[in-house]
Amino acid sequence: MTRDSDAAGMRWRHRFTILTALSTLVLMGWGAFVTSIEAGLAVPDWPSSYDSYDPFNPWPGWWRVTPLLAEHGHRLLGLLVGFLTTILAVWTWFTESRRWLRWLAFGALALVSFQGLLGGLRVVWLSLDLAVVHAATAQLFLGLVVALAAFTSKWWLTLDAARDGRRDHRLRRLALAAPAAVWLQVILGALVRHPGTGIHPWLVGLHIGGAVLVAVVVAAFLLRVRDGFPESRGLYRGSWVLAGLVAVQLVLGLTAYFVTLDDAGMLQPSNLQVVVNTAHAVIGALLMAGAVLAVLGAHRGGRNPVTSG
Repeated sequence: MTRDSDAAGMRWRHRFTILTALSTLVLMGWGAFVTSIEAGLAVPDWPSSYDSYDPFNPWPGWWRVTPLLAEHGHRLLGLLVGFLTTILAVWTWFTESRRWLRWLAFGALALVSFQGLLGGLRVVWLSLDLAVVHAATAQLFLGLVVALAAFTSKWWLTLDAARDGRRDHRLRRLALAAPAAVWLQVILGALVRHPGTGIHPWLVGLHIGGAVLVAVVVAAFLLRVRDGFPESRGLYRGSWVLAGLVAVQLVLGLTAYFVTLDDAGMLQPSNLQVVVNTAHAVIGALLMAGAVLAVLGAHRGGRNPVTSG
């Protein structure tokens, strides 16, 4: 193969990885919708659906019943993401020269398979604890697919790879703290959103504290990039996007809290509550994706320039 064909293959694999990441984001948003309308057990069996193994018509007119559409549609999207990840893993294995990236792609396949198993066992065992683990694992999988997309991008291959100078360890620590804080916040949010548990004051307090932690870490990262790396456009713009997502998430979180309080005692959540809670979960996923890119950007471009004298 020529160098041009290798580059073209890399571009197409990069685009396919982005498609997989976007499909994962849709799947996570759909899952948040399932949780918001409390339809996680609308289909009570697994791996079958109402004792049927026909993925497209397990129940006559199932798409006309919102809870069934939500839960079974989530399963179909999960199959799609698993299928895309399988193609990506095989494609990467046979075309990628970087051995560590080949294994990373198969790690993504293993993780999405584990995620599907968690989702099924959550139904079979009627386990809310597994629902929390399922939500947390989804964020890890999204972060891994976003990293795979970054590793095949022109951005990664050209991002100050040859810049002289020592690595800025403070920037790297702040970058690593961002996805860790976001992931902790996702777990706390999943605990708060458990159907049937109500709004537990301690969990809400921890979740608010987690939001403050995420905001502080992202703000510190932004300031470090602004003061130390103003010429690094990718890092600078990315840090502002990350800060913007945090601001939107804080507004959505407060809105979701007050709407949930206003809906207390209702048999079903209001449409506003469903929309706000789902949007809150989607922005949380985007935050995780952005935090992973911040780590990679800090690793690739976070070097202090060499000064003379």
